[in-house]
Amino acid sequence: MTNAPQNARIFPVILSGGSGVRLWPMSREQYPKQFLPLCSERSMLQETALRVADPARFAPPLVVCNQEHRFVIAEQMRQIGQGGNQGAVPGGARIVLEPVGRNTAAAAAIAALIVAEQDPDGRLLLLPADHVIQDRTAFLEAVSVAARAADAGCLATFGIVPTAPETGYGYIRRGLPLDGPVDGPEGAYRVAAFVEKPPRAEAERYLAEGNVFWNSGMFLLPARRYLEELERWEPAVLAACRAALAGGRADLDFFRLEEEAFAAAPSISIDHAVMERTDAAAVVPCAIGWTDVGAWSALWEIGAKDEGGNVCHGDAIAWDSRNCYVRSEDGALVALLGMEDAVVVATEDAVLVAAKDRAQDIKPLVEHLKAQGRDEPRQHRRVHRPWGYYQSLHAGDRFQVKRLTVAPGARLSLQKHFHRAEHWVVVNGTALVTRGEEQILLRENESVYIPLGTLHRLENPGKVPLNLIEVQSGAYLGEDDIVRVDDRYGRP
Repeated sequence: MTNAPQNARIFPVILSGGSGVRLWPMSREQYPKQFLPLCSERSMLQETALRVADPARFAPPLVVCNQEHRFVIAEQMRQIGQGGNQGAVPGGARIVLEPVGRNTAAAAAIAALIVAEQDPDGRLLLLPADHVIQDRTAFLEAVSVAARAADAGCLATFGIVPTAPETGYGYIRRGLPLDGPVDGPEGAYRVAAFVEKPPRAEAERYLAEGNVFWNSGMFLLPARRYLEELERWEPAVLAACRAALAGGRADLDFFRLEEEAFAAAPSISIDHAVMERTDAAAVVPCAIGWTDVGAWSALWEIGAKDEGGNVCHGDAIAWDSRNCYVRSEDGALVALLGMEDAVVVATEDAVLVAAKDRAQDIKPLVEHLKAQGRDEPRQHRRVHRPWGYYQSLHAGDRFQVKRLTVAPGARLSLQKHFHRAEHWVVVNGTALVTRGEEQILLRENESVYIPLGTLHRLENPGKVPLNLIEVQSGAYLGEDDIVRVDDRYGRP
Protein backbone atom coordinates (compact mmCIF):
# COMPACT_ATOMS: atom_id res chain seq x y z
CA MET A 1 0.00 0.00 0.00
CA THR A 2 1.24 3.47 -0.89
CA ASN A 3 1.46 5.93 1.94
CA ALA A 4 -0.11 9.34 1.31
CA PRO A 5 1.54 12.56 2.51
CA GLN A 6 0.59 13.46 6.06
CA ASN A 7 -0.71 16.85 4.88
CA ALA A 8 -3.14 15.35 2.35
CA ARG A 9 -6.41 17.19 2.65
CA ILE A 10 -9.72 15.76 3.83
CA PHE A 11 -12.67 16.62 1.58
CA PRO A 12 -16.04 16.19 3.32
CA VAL A 13 -18.68 14.83 0.94
CA ILE A 14 -22.27 15.12 2.15
CA LEU A 15 -24.62 12.58 0.60
CA SER A 16 -28.14 14.00 0.46
CA GLY A 17 -30.16 11.63 -1.65
CA GLY A 18 -32.64 10.01 0.76
CA SER A 19 -36.37 10.62 1.03
CA GLY A 20 -36.87 9.72 4.71
CA VAL A 21 -40.20 7.98 4.17
CA ARG A 22 -40.29 6.54 7.71
CA LEU A 23 -40.40 10.06 9.15
CA TRP A 24 -43.62 10.95 7.37
CA PRO A 25 -45.65 13.16 7.75
CA MET A 26 -42.82 15.65 8.40
CA SER A 27 -40.45 14.15 5.84
CA ARG A 28 -41.78 14.21 2.27
CA GLU A 29 -40.37 13.62 -1.20
CA GLN A 30 -39.92 17.30 -2.03
CA TYR A 31 -38.68 18.21 1.46
CA PRO A 32 -37.16 15.11 3.12
CA LYS A 33 -35.84 14.66 6.64
CA GLN A 34 -32.32 15.99 6.08
CA PHE A 35 -33.78 19.48 5.54
CA LEU A 36 -35.79 19.44 8.78
CA PRO A 37 -34.76 20.70 12.25
CA LEU A 38 -35.60 17.41 13.95
CA CYS A 39 -32.91 17.36 16.63
CA SER A 40 -31.86 21.00 17.01
CA GLU A 41 -32.71 24.44 15.69
CA ARG A 42 -30.80 23.62 12.49
CA SER A 43 -31.57 21.02 9.86
CA MET A 44 -29.67 17.75 9.86
CA LEU A 45 -27.94 18.83 6.62
CA GLN A 46 -26.75 22.00 8.32
CA GLU A 47 -25.57 20.12 11.40
CA THR A 48 -23.63 17.71 9.17
CA ALA A 49 -21.92 20.58 7.34
CA LEU A 50 -21.08 22.42 10.57
CA ARG A 51 -19.59 19.25 12.04
CA VAL A 52 -16.75 19.56 9.51
CA ALA A 53 -16.56 23.36 9.41
CA ASP A 54 -12.90 23.57 10.35
CA PRO A 55 -10.59 24.96 7.62
CA ALA A 56 -7.52 23.65 9.48
CA ARG A 57 -8.78 20.08 9.09
CA PHE A 58 -11.19 20.05 6.15
CA ALA A 59 -11.71 21.48 2.69
CA PRO A 60 -15.13 23.09 2.05
CA PRO A 61 -17.80 20.38 1.85
CA LEU A 62 -19.10 19.02 -1.41
CA VAL A 63 -22.79 18.04 -1.51
CA VAL A 64 -24.05 15.31 -3.85
CA CYS A 65 -27.84 15.48 -4.08
CA ASN A 66 -31.06 14.97 -5.98
CA GLN A 67 -31.41 17.76 -8.54
CA GLU A 68 -34.94 18.52 -7.33
CA HIS A 69 -33.53 19.64 -3.96
CA ARG A 70 -30.82 21.95 -5.28
CA PHE A 71 -32.30 25.30 -4.24
CA VAL A 72 -33.22 24.11 -0.75
CA ILE A 73 -29.67 22.84 -0.21
CA ALA A 74 -28.12 26.03 -1.58
CA GLU A 75 -30.26 28.17 0.73
CA GLN A 76 -29.60 26.04 3.81
CA MET A 77 -25.86 26.10 3.16
CA ARG A 78 -26.00 29.88 2.66
CA GLN A 79 -27.76 30.26 6.01
CA ILE A 80 -24.78 28.73 7.82
CA GLY A 81 -22.19 30.69 5.86
CA GLN A 82 -21.24 27.92 3.44
CA GLY A 83 -22.96 29.14 0.29
CA GLY A 84 -21.53 30.47 -2.93
CA ASN A 85 -18.88 29.19 -5.31
CA GLN A 86 -15.97 28.09 -3.13
CA GLY A 87 -15.10 24.64 -4.08
CA ALA A 88 -14.27 21.68 -5.94
CA VAL A 89 -16.36 21.16 -9.03
CA PRO A 90 -15.79 22.13 -12.66
CA GLY A 91 -17.49 25.48 -13.08
CA GLY A 92 -16.86 26.41 -9.46
CA ALA A 93 -19.97 24.95 -7.87
CA ARG A 94 -19.95 22.89 -4.66
CA ILE A 95 -23.27 21.11 -5.16
CA VAL A 96 -23.36 18.21 -7.61
CA LEU A 97 -26.77 17.26 -9.00
CA GLU A 98 -27.72 13.65 -9.64
CA PRO A 99 -30.36 13.36 -12.39
CA VAL A 100 -31.38 9.96 -10.98
CA GLY A 101 -30.50 8.08 -7.81
CA ARG A 102 -27.74 5.48 -8.25
CA ASN A 103 -26.84 4.65 -4.64
CA THR A 104 -23.66 5.46 -2.75
CA ALA A 105 -20.97 3.77 -4.86
CA ALA A 106 -21.69 6.09 -7.78
CA ALA A 107 -22.06 9.20 -5.60
CA ALA A 108 -18.70 8.44 -3.98
CA ALA A 109 -17.13 7.84 -7.40
CA ILE A 110 -18.24 11.25 -8.64
CA ALA A 111 -16.77 12.87 -5.53
CA ALA A 112 -13.55 10.87 -5.80
CA LEU A 113 -13.05 11.86 -9.44
CA ILE A 114 -13.53 15.53 -8.55
CA VAL A 115 -11.19 15.37 -5.57
CA ALA A 116 -8.48 13.36 -7.34
CA GLU A 117 -8.41 16.00 -10.08
CA GLN A 118 -7.91 18.74 -7.48
CA ASP A 119 -5.62 16.87 -5.10
CA PRO A 120 -4.24 13.47 -6.15
CA ASP A 121 -3.58 12.62 -2.49
CA GLY A 122 -6.93 13.95 -1.25
CA ARG A 123 -9.14 11.89 1.04
CA LEU A 124 -12.94 11.71 1.03
CA LEU A 125 -14.95 11.85 4.23
CA LEU A 126 -18.34 10.50 3.16
CA LEU A 127 -21.15 11.64 5.46
CA PRO A 128 -24.87 10.96 5.01
CA ALA A 129 -26.81 14.18 5.55
CA ASP A 130 -29.35 12.62 7.90
CA HIS A 131 -27.22 11.27 10.77
CA VAL A 132 -27.10 12.65 14.30
CA ILE A 133 -23.72 12.78 16.09
CA GLN A 134 -23.94 14.11 19.62
CA ASP A 135 -20.22 14.04 20.51
CA ARG A 136 -18.36 16.12 17.92
CA THR A 137 -15.05 15.90 19.80
CA ALA A 138 -15.12 12.09 19.74
CA PHE A 139 -16.16 12.21 16.09
CA LEU A 140 -13.17 14.37 15.16
CA GLU A 141 -10.86 12.05 17.08
CA ALA A 142 -12.25 9.09 15.13
CA VAL A 143 -11.72 11.01 11.88
CA SER A 144 -8.07 11.54 12.82
CA VAL A 145 -7.59 7.80 13.36
CA ALA A 146 -9.38 7.01 10.09
CA ALA A 147 -7.23 9.57 8.27
CA ARG A 148 -4.07 7.79 9.42
CA ALA A 149 -5.51 4.52 8.19
CA ALA A 150 -6.27 6.19 4.85
CA ASP A 151 -2.70 7.49 4.72
CA ALA A 152 -1.61 3.85 4.93
CA GLY A 153 -3.77 3.07 1.89
CA CYS A 154 -6.80 1.68 3.71
CA LEU A 155 -10.47 2.32 3.00
CA ALA A 156 -11.76 3.19 6.46
CA THR A 157 -15.28 2.94 7.80
CA PHE A 158 -16.60 3.99 11.19
CA GLY A 159 -17.96 1.23 13.43
CA ILE A 160 -20.29 2.46 16.15
CA VAL A 161 -19.96 0.82 19.56
CA PRO A 162 -23.44 -0.72 19.94
CA THR A 163 -25.63 0.26 22.87
CA ALA A 164 -28.52 -2.10 22.11
CA PRO A 165 -29.16 -5.29 20.09
CA GLU A 166 -30.45 -3.37 17.05
CA THR A 167 -31.85 -5.49 14.24
CA GLY A 168 -32.25 -2.57 11.83
CA TYR A 169 -28.50 -1.97 11.35
CA GLY A 170 -25.79 -3.88 9.54
CA TYR A 171 -22.74 -4.85 11.61
CA ILE A 172 -18.96 -4.96 11.14
CA ARG A 173 -16.78 -7.59 12.81
CA ARG A 174 -13.38 -6.30 13.90
CA GLY A 175 -10.20 -8.15 12.91
CA LEU A 176 -6.58 -7.62 13.89
CA PRO A 177 -5.15 -4.15 14.58
CA LEU A 178 -3.51 -2.44 11.65
CA ASP A 179 0.27 -2.39 11.62
CA GLY A 180 2.09 0.89 11.94
CA PRO A 181 0.98 4.17 13.52
CA VAL A 182 -2.65 3.24 14.05
CA ASP A 183 -2.47 -0.07 15.94
CA GLY A 184 -3.78 -0.59 19.45
CA PRO A 185 -7.23 -0.98 20.99
CA GLU A 186 -8.18 2.64 20.33
CA GLY A 187 -6.95 2.64 16.74
CA ALA A 188 -8.04 1.12 13.47
CA TYR A 189 -8.53 -2.57 12.72
CA ARG A 190 -8.84 -4.72 9.69
CA VAL A 191 -12.39 -5.68 8.82
CA ALA A 192 -12.98 -9.36 9.47
CA ALA A 193 -16.51 -9.37 8.02
CA PHE A 194 -19.54 -7.28 7.17
CA VAL A 195 -22.72 -8.74 8.62
CA GLU A 196 -26.23 -8.14 7.29
CA LYS A 197 -29.05 -7.02 9.58
CA PRO A 198 -29.34 -9.87 12.11
CA PRO A 199 -32.24 -11.41 14.02
CA ARG A 200 -32.53 -10.24 17.62
CA ALA A 201 -30.85 -13.26 19.23
CA GLU A 202 -27.81 -12.83 17.01
CA ALA A 203 -27.72 -9.06 17.66
CA GLU A 204 -27.71 -9.78 21.42
CA ARG A 205 -24.75 -12.10 20.93
CA TYR A 206 -22.88 -9.38 18.99
CA LEU A 207 -23.48 -6.96 21.86
CA ALA A 208 -21.98 -9.45 24.33
CA GLU A 209 -18.95 -10.22 22.15
CA GLY A 210 -17.66 -6.65 22.14
CA ASN A 211 -15.83 -6.86 18.81
CA VAL A 212 -18.80 -6.30 16.50
CA PHE A 213 -19.99 -2.77 15.68
CA TRP A 214 -22.88 -1.03 13.95
CA ASN A 215 -22.15 -0.13 10.34
CA SER A 216 -22.53 3.66 10.33
CA GLY A 217 -22.40 4.17 6.56
CA MET A 218 -19.66 6.80 7.01
CA PHE A 219 -16.29 6.35 5.29
CA LEU A 220 -12.88 7.98 4.96
CA LEU A 221 -11.29 6.94 1.68
CA PRO A 222 -8.17 7.94 -0.26
CA ALA A 223 -9.74 9.18 -3.50
CA ARG A 224 -7.34 7.42 -5.86
CA ARG A 225 -7.40 4.14 -3.91
CA TYR A 226 -11.20 4.07 -3.92
CA LEU A 227 -11.22 4.63 -7.69
CA GLU A 228 -8.69 1.80 -8.15
CA GLU A 229 -10.83 -0.60 -6.11
CA LEU A 230 -14.01 0.47 -7.90
CA GLU A 231 -12.28 -0.12 -11.24
CA ARG A 232 -11.38 -3.60 -10.04
CA TRP A 233 -14.77 -4.63 -8.66
CA GLU A 234 -17.41 -2.50 -10.43
CA PRO A 235 -15.84 -0.96 -13.56
CA ALA A 236 -19.27 -0.15 -15.05
CA VAL A 237 -19.98 2.23 -12.17
CA LEU A 238 -16.71 4.07 -12.65
CA ALA A 239 -17.07 4.27 -16.43
CA ALA A 240 -20.57 5.73 -16.14
CA CYS A 241 -19.42 8.29 -13.58
CA ARG A 242 -16.46 9.38 -15.69
CA ALA A 243 -18.80 9.93 -18.65
CA ALA A 244 -21.41 11.72 -16.53
CA LEU A 245 -18.78 14.11 -15.17
CA ALA A 246 -17.18 14.71 -18.56
CA GLY A 247 -20.56 15.43 -20.13
CA GLY A 248 -21.85 17.52 -17.23
CA ARG A 249 -22.19 21.28 -17.10
CA ALA A 250 -22.22 24.16 -14.67
CA ASP A 251 -25.65 25.62 -13.87
CA LEU A 252 -25.62 28.67 -11.58
CA ASP A 253 -24.00 27.46 -8.32
CA PHE A 254 -24.48 23.80 -9.25
CA PHE A 255 -22.89 21.15 -11.44
CA ARG A 256 -25.28 18.92 -13.39
CA LEU A 257 -24.14 15.42 -14.25
CA GLU A 258 -24.99 14.23 -17.75
CA GLU A 259 -28.23 12.32 -17.34
CA GLU A 260 -27.95 9.46 -19.82
CA ALA A 261 -24.42 8.55 -18.77
CA PHE A 262 -25.16 8.65 -15.04
CA ALA A 263 -28.37 6.64 -15.46
CA ALA A 264 -26.25 3.85 -16.99
CA ALA A 265 -24.38 3.34 -13.70
CA PRO A 266 -25.44 0.21 -11.78
CA SER A 267 -27.24 1.11 -8.56
CA ILE A 268 -25.12 -0.38 -5.78
CA SER A 269 -23.89 0.71 -2.36
CA ILE A 270 -20.25 1.28 -1.42
CA ASP A 271 -20.48 -1.68 0.95
CA HIS A 272 -21.56 -4.15 -1.72
CA ALA A 273 -19.47 -2.64 -4.52
CA VAL A 274 -16.12 -2.32 -2.73
CA MET A 275 -15.94 -2.61 1.06
CA GLU A 276 -17.14 -6.23 1.29
CA ARG A 277 -14.71 -7.31 -1.45
CA THR A 278 -11.49 -5.35 -0.91
CA ASP A 279 -8.62 -6.50 1.28
CA ALA A 280 -7.95 -2.86 2.22
CA ALA A 281 -11.05 -2.34 4.40
CA ALA A 282 -10.43 -1.00 7.90
CA VAL A 283 -12.81 -0.12 10.73
CA VAL A 284 -12.43 2.58 13.37
CA PRO A 285 -14.56 1.71 16.43
CA CYS A 286 -16.03 4.82 18.03
CA ALA A 287 -18.62 5.97 20.55
CA ILE A 288 -19.76 9.33 19.17
CA GLY A 289 -23.44 9.51 20.10
CA TRP A 290 -24.40 8.36 16.60
CA THR A 291 -27.95 7.77 15.44
CA ASP A 292 -29.22 6.93 11.99
CA VAL A 293 -32.51 8.81 12.27
CA GLY A 294 -34.50 6.23 10.35
CA ALA A 295 -37.75 6.27 12.33
CA TRP A 296 -39.68 8.22 14.96
CA SER A 297 -38.57 5.68 17.55
CA ALA A 298 -34.95 6.79 16.98
CA LEU A 299 -35.90 10.38 17.80
CA TRP A 300 -37.62 9.14 20.95
CA GLU A 301 -34.42 7.30 21.93
CA ILE A 302 -32.24 10.42 21.77
CA GLY A 303 -34.84 12.97 22.91
CA ALA A 304 -35.08 14.71 26.30
CA LYS A 305 -37.69 12.76 28.27
CA ASP A 306 -40.06 13.84 31.02
CA GLU A 307 -40.68 11.81 34.20
CA GLY A 308 -42.97 9.48 32.24
CA GLY A 309 -40.38 8.82 29.53
CA ASN A 310 -42.25 10.98 27.00
CA VAL A 311 -40.59 13.21 24.40
CA CYS A 312 -42.70 16.24 23.45
CA HIS A 313 -41.99 18.86 20.76
CA GLY A 314 -44.02 21.92 19.93
CA ASP A 315 -47.42 22.55 21.51
CA ALA A 316 -47.77 18.99 22.80
CA ILE A 317 -48.55 17.33 26.13
CA ALA A 318 -48.56 13.69 27.25
CA TRP A 319 -50.85 13.40 30.30
CA ASP A 320 -50.81 10.19 32.31
CA SER A 321 -48.88 8.61 29.43
CA ARG A 322 -45.60 6.74 29.25
CA ASN A 323 -42.77 6.40 26.73
CA CYS A 324 -44.52 8.33 23.94
CA TYR A 325 -43.17 10.60 21.21
CA VAL A 326 -45.46 13.59 20.58
CA ARG A 327 -44.81 16.39 18.08
CA SER A 328 -46.94 19.30 16.88
CA GLU A 329 -45.66 21.20 13.86
CA ASP A 330 -48.72 23.24 12.89
CA GLY A 331 -49.29 25.19 16.09
CA ALA A 332 -52.32 23.17 17.17
CA LEU A 333 -52.27 21.62 20.64
CA VAL A 334 -51.73 17.86 20.59
CA ALA A 335 -52.75 16.21 23.88
CA LEU A 336 -52.32 12.55 24.80
CA LEU A 337 -54.18 10.87 27.65
CA GLY A 338 -53.52 7.37 28.97
CA MET A 339 -51.25 6.35 26.08
CA GLU A 340 -48.17 4.15 26.18
CA ASP A 341 -45.43 3.56 23.60
CA ALA A 342 -47.19 5.71 21.00
CA VAL A 343 -45.99 8.07 18.28
CA VAL A 344 -48.20 11.07 17.45
CA VAL A 345 -46.97 13.61 14.88
CA ALA A 346 -49.22 16.43 13.67
CA THR A 347 -48.47 18.69 10.70
CA GLU A 348 -50.71 21.20 8.99
CA ASP A 349 -52.28 18.67 6.64
CA ALA A 350 -51.67 15.23 8.19
CA VAL A 351 -51.61 13.47 11.57
CA LEU A 352 -49.79 10.20 12.23
CA VAL A 353 -50.77 8.00 15.18
CA ALA A 354 -48.71 4.81 15.47
CA ALA A 355 -47.48 2.23 17.95
CA LYS A 356 -43.82 3.03 18.63
CA ASP A 357 -42.74 -0.53 17.87
CA ARG A 358 -44.32 -0.17 14.41
CA ALA A 359 -42.33 2.96 13.55
CA GLN A 360 -40.28 1.05 10.95
CA ASP A 361 -43.50 0.08 9.13
CA ILE A 362 -44.57 3.56 8.01
CA LYS A 363 -43.18 3.10 4.50
CA PRO A 364 -45.97 0.73 3.31
CA LEU A 365 -48.54 3.19 4.67
CA VAL A 366 -46.98 6.03 2.68
CA GLU A 367 -46.80 3.86 -0.45
CA HIS A 368 -50.53 3.17 -0.03
CA LEU A 369 -51.24 6.91 0.15
CA LYS A 370 -49.16 7.49 -2.99
CA ALA A 371 -51.08 4.77 -4.82
CA GLN A 372 -54.27 6.68 -4.00
CA GLY A 373 -52.84 9.71 -5.77
CA ARG A 374 -52.64 11.85 -2.63
CA ASP A 375 -50.27 14.82 -2.36
CA GLU A 376 -49.41 14.34 1.33
CA PRO A 377 -46.53 11.88 0.70
CA ARG A 378 -45.01 14.19 -1.89
CA GLN A 379 -45.11 17.71 -0.51
CA HIS A 380 -46.17 19.95 2.36
CA ARG A 381 -48.63 22.77 1.98
CA ARG A 382 -45.58 25.02 2.23
CA VAL A 383 -43.68 24.49 -1.03
CA HIS A 384 -40.13 25.85 -1.26
CA ARG A 385 -38.90 27.63 -4.36
CA PRO A 386 -35.56 29.31 -5.14
CA TRP A 387 -37.15 32.72 -4.53
CA GLY A 388 -38.81 31.76 -1.20
CA TYR A 389 -41.94 29.66 -0.72
CA TYR A 390 -45.69 29.54 -1.20
CA GLN A 391 -48.26 28.02 1.08
CA SER A 392 -51.78 26.92 0.15
CA LEU A 393 -54.35 28.46 2.50
CA HIS A 394 -57.67 27.52 0.95
CA ALA A 395 -59.03 26.05 -2.28
CA GLY A 396 -62.49 25.67 -3.76
CA ASP A 397 -64.32 25.46 -7.07
CA ARG A 398 -62.37 27.64 -9.56
CA PHE A 399 -60.38 29.51 -6.91
CA GLN A 400 -57.35 29.09 -4.66
CA VAL A 401 -55.75 31.28 -1.98
CA LYS A 402 -52.01 31.17 -1.29
CA ARG A 403 -49.47 32.98 0.83
CA LEU A 404 -46.26 33.91 -0.99
CA THR A 405 -43.03 34.82 0.79
CA VAL A 406 -40.32 36.27 -1.45
CA ALA A 407 -36.78 36.61 -0.08
CA PRO A 408 -35.02 40.01 -0.21
CA GLY A 409 -33.62 40.63 -3.69
CA ALA A 410 -35.37 37.57 -5.14
CA ARG A 411 -37.79 37.50 -8.05
CA LEU A 412 -40.13 35.05 -9.70
CA SER A 413 -39.86 34.19 -13.38
CA LEU A 414 -41.38 36.38 -16.08
CA GLN A 415 -44.42 34.25 -16.87
CA LYS A 416 -48.01 33.96 -17.95
CA HIS A 417 -50.96 31.62 -17.38
CA PHE A 418 -53.48 30.37 -19.93
CA HIS A 419 -56.20 29.29 -17.49
CA ARG A 420 -56.13 31.60 -14.48
CA ALA A 421 -56.04 35.21 -13.37
CA GLU A 422 -54.36 36.39 -10.14
CA HIS A 423 -54.87 39.10 -7.56
CA TRP A 424 -51.98 40.02 -5.25
CA VAL A 425 -52.36 41.84 -1.91
CA VAL A 426 -49.19 42.93 -0.11
CA VAL A 427 -49.28 42.09 3.61
CA ASN A 428 -45.84 43.49 4.44
CA GLY A 429 -42.70 44.41 2.57
CA THR A 430 -42.40 45.96 -0.89
CA ALA A 431 -43.33 44.37 -4.22
CA LEU A 432 -42.18 45.38 -7.68
CA VAL A 433 -44.70 44.00 -10.17
CA THR A 434 -44.23 43.75 -13.91
CA ARG A 435 -47.62 43.58 -15.67
CA GLY A 436 -47.35 43.66 -19.42
CA GLU A 437 -45.49 46.90 -20.25
CA GLU A 438 -46.10 48.38 -16.76
CA GLN A 439 -43.97 48.32 -13.63
CA ILE A 440 -45.89 48.88 -10.38
CA LEU A 441 -44.43 49.40 -6.90
CA LEU A 442 -46.71 48.08 -4.14
CA ARG A 443 -46.44 48.56 -0.40
CA GLU A 444 -48.35 47.20 2.58
CA ASN A 445 -52.15 46.89 2.01
CA GLU A 446 -51.85 47.69 -1.71
CA SER A 447 -52.92 45.27 -4.43
CA VAL A 448 -52.75 44.51 -8.14
CA TYR A 449 -54.76 42.38 -10.59
CA ILE A 450 -53.06 40.16 -13.21
CA PRO A 451 -55.50 39.25 -16.02
CA LEU A 452 -55.44 35.82 -17.62
CA GLY A 453 -52.73 35.54 -20.28
CA THR A 454 -50.85 38.67 -19.18
CA LEU A 455 -47.07 38.49 -18.98
CA HIS A 456 -46.03 39.30 -15.42
CA ARG A 457 -43.30 39.07 -12.78
CA LEU A 458 -43.08 39.58 -9.00
CA GLU A 459 -39.90 40.91 -7.35
CA ASN A 460 -38.83 41.89 -3.86
CA PRO A 461 -36.57 44.97 -4.16
CA GLY A 462 -36.42 45.45 -0.38
CA LYS A 463 -34.17 44.24 2.43
CA VAL A 464 -36.87 42.32 4.35
CA PRO A 465 -39.03 39.37 3.22
CA LEU A 466 -42.08 40.23 1.13
CA ASN A 467 -45.32 38.55 2.20
CA LEU A 468 -48.44 38.72 0.08
CA ILE A 469 -51.72 36.93 -0.46
CA GLU A 470 -52.41 35.52 -3.92
CA VAL A 471 -55.96 34.77 -5.00
CA GLN A 472 -56.15 32.65 -8.15
CA SER A 473 -59.34 32.21 -10.17
CA GLY A 474 -59.97 30.26 -13.33
CA ALA A 475 -60.84 26.97 -14.94
CA TYR A 476 -57.53 25.27 -14.07
CA LEU A 477 -55.22 26.18 -11.17
CA GLY A 478 -52.41 23.59 -11.42
CA GLU A 479 -48.75 24.56 -11.05
CA ASP A 480 -48.07 23.30 -14.57
CA ASP A 481 -50.08 26.22 -16.03
CA ILE A 482 -46.96 28.38 -16.05
CA VAL A 483 -45.24 29.53 -19.24
CA ARG A 484 -41.83 30.96 -18.27
CA VAL A 485 -40.33 33.53 -20.61
CA ASP A 486 -37.33 34.44 -18.47
CA ASP A 487 -36.05 32.83 -15.26
CA ARG A 488 -32.83 33.64 -13.38
CA TYR A 489 -32.87 30.14 -11.84
CA GLY A 490 -32.69 28.31 -15.18
CA ARG A 491 -36.02 26.52 -14.84
CA PRO A 492 -37.84 25.49 -18.05
